[in-house]
Amino acid sequence: MGTSISIIRSMIDQGFPPKSKFSVDDISDLTGQVVIVTGANTGVGKETAKALLNHNAKVYFAARDKERAEQAIKDLKEETGKEGIFLQLDLSDLPSVKRAAEEFLKQEPQLHILFNNAGVMAPPVDQLTKQGYDLQFGTNVLGHWYFTKLLLPALLAASKATNGETGRVIHTSSSGSLLASTLKFETFKDHPSRTKAGTEYLYTQSKLGNVIIANEFTRRYGDEGLVSCSLNPGNLQSDLQRHLGPITKKLVELVLYPTPYGALTQLWAGTSEEGVNMNGKYLIPWARYGTANPVAQDEKLGRDLWTWLEEQVESI
Repeated sequence: MGTSISIIRSMIDQGFPPKSKFSVDDISDLTGQVVIVTGANTGVGKETAKALLNHNAKVYFAARDKERAEQAIKDLKEETGKEGIFLQLDLSDLPSVKRAAEEFLKQEPQLHILFNNAGVMAPPVDQLTKQGYDLQFGTNVLGHWYFTKLLLPALLAASKATNGETGRVIHTSSSGSLLASTLKFETFKDHPSRTKAGTEYLYTQSKLGNVIIANEFTRRYGDEGLVSCSLNPGNLQSDLQRHLGPITKKLVELVLYPTPYGALTQLWAGTSEEGVNMNGKYLIPWARYGTANPVAQDEKLGRDLWTWLEEQVESI
């Protein structure tokens, strides 16, 4: 009972946050920094890329849809005067993830900030990734984990070159992560228990997975200079709601904030001086420290998940 009350209070606090003490105007000059934003073609990702371009970062727009990404790049060039770079990435297809990482590493020896921002929320439960994983866990967790792991050489090189000031991975989770009680490994692939769990639970499970993996990257690579944290970007108007039913969508929209707000917390983590102290932290709207689901602190669960993830990419 006490845990349930704590979760409710936390979700209310995160859903109705105080005015942010951080703004995009606080971002320092990012000249010379190389950044990847997954899902930069729309929503929070596009707002994140816009702020980074405005402060002179070299920004790769990692997205599946080339046409939409190039339109976003064009839009932001008109707004900022700076041009992003398209990087083909389909997080629901592991060979595509590998190709994207390899293509980036051919171009750039260092990666200063990786925003694992893209995601899918509550699609029809029958939708799977190219390799047959649950679409939400496969995209939100497995795809991003594999992409990050492949990019570690560039992230660690950036950290070393800047005395630990960069080499940051920002994992976008959700307040929904608070609602998952554990990870049900049998639901990661098509299985009767996956259908029974339902798409909303599968979403919250994937967002808990984001927090667990952020913490595991900290445990494994923090001593080498990597900074890894996770966050809830806030309750926002974005394409994420595209799969919700009409009634649910209307109810959700009553408590949603404009999309630009969603970029604040991850930009704070990725660009501020304070960000070097955020290893293993869970951040909440707007640009505040919060408390993650206690399940995310389970080190055995983190190790088990990491082992499972490694097993999935052995033959890629």
